Amino acid sequence: MSLDTIITHNMLAHTSHEVAPDACALVLMGGGARTAYQAGVLKALAAMQPAGAQAFPFQWLFGTSAGALNAAYLGSIAQQGLAALPELAKFWMALRSERVYRLEAPGWVRANRLVAGWTLARQVRRHHALLDTLPLVDTLHRAIDLQGLERALDQRAIHALGVTASSYTSGEHWTFCQTRAAHPVQPWHRPGRRSDFQPITIEHLMASSAIPFLFPAVPLWVEGHKEYFGDGSMRQLSPLSPAIHFGARRVLVIGVGQPQRSGMAVRAAGDPTAGTIAGHAMASVFHDTLQADVEQAQRVSQTLSRLPPALAAALPYRPVDVLAIQPSFSLDELARKHIGELPAPTRNTLAGLGALDTARGAAGSAASLASYLLFEPGFVHALIELGEHDAWRRKDELVRFMAPHAPPAESMAVP
Repeated sequence: MSLDTIITHNMLAHTSHEVAPDACALVLMGGGARTAYQAGVLKALAAMQPAGAQAFPFQWLFGTSAGALNAAYLGSIAQQGLAALPELAKFWMALRSERVYRLEAPGWVRANRLVAGWTLARQVRRHHALLDTLPLVDTLHRAIDLQGLERALDQRAIHALGVTASSYTSGEHWTFCQTRAAHPVQPWHRPGRRSDFQPITIEHLMASSAIPFLFPAVPLWVEGHKEYFGDGSMRQLSPLSPAIHFGARRVLVIGVGQPQRSGMAVRAAGDPTAGTIAGHAMASVFHDTLQADVEQAQRVSQTLSRLPPALAAALPYRPVDVLAIQPSFSLDELARKHIGELPAPTRNTLAGLGALDTARGAAGSAASLASYLLFEPGFVHALIELGEHDAWRRKDELVRFMAPHAPPAESMAVP
């Protein structure tokens, strides 16, 4: 987050009177199955709102990876108002891994590493990735009402939906935005990241959530040509930037980053297992830049707020209030308790490769790898409960932040 971004956003925002000055944006980070945590936070947030509150509380929705699926789902039912938030938890509780991906493997694959390798090689030849994600395409078509999204935009229940993906073709980080016609915000282009305004489709959501190696790349059309896209978490350096460009003065961000991951390691002698390496690779893909971006936005906003009142009033920009929530408990540890819920073909194939070896404790990344693929009721329910717990633990902060004309939060700390 740079001073240039904040200045640019305010120069654009002050020309429009269509958005309330305290309008709030919701930014949802990515992380595969881990993003069920966000449904718990939002369910609790809905329960905290004062009696009689009915309006949908966010004017802009931005999502990355599975966070983009959450954002699109909420946008498609935003006309339900506040009641839309707990519906996201119901969506997650109805999910199963078989409705997200498919891996065909013989039942005895676990006993033979060569057979496990052959199984995955066959998957790659068929689907250009380790997993077949056609089930997710069908699930999203059934769950997300794209016409409902258009109605929500046209009737101004929300002002924009943004979905972020990373281009394998150009290396640039794209945020695809859908707004109503004649929306005043213009596309932006910064080094390594840019935007394009076009209707959001299921293909955009598949591209944003295409975990590298696991899910296949997805082609999208940008500026008249086709590029191939993968998970938006890759190379995402400024997750708050789209919200700021749209003029948000308040931003609620829900991440699913691993708290103090390095401090949870179980020291053991010997070479790292395949699971450790795979989990470390996934953690690198989903390396959460949220905290750094929040801290930078905080520093810039605090600098602006400390300007002399006369000077501040004469300038065309204002501070941005950011509140970020992330898990207070290790999601690796949570996933370790539910590894047995993985579909048998997936579990047996990964075990055959040595990628689900838990003998070295929770730090060996069997749990970390599984946490991205565990779209199963036990793990999902545990994540939603953790999200609710973390939100209620910060109830006073959230209620103050969400209240109309709320004063800037004194703390933007991330657990």
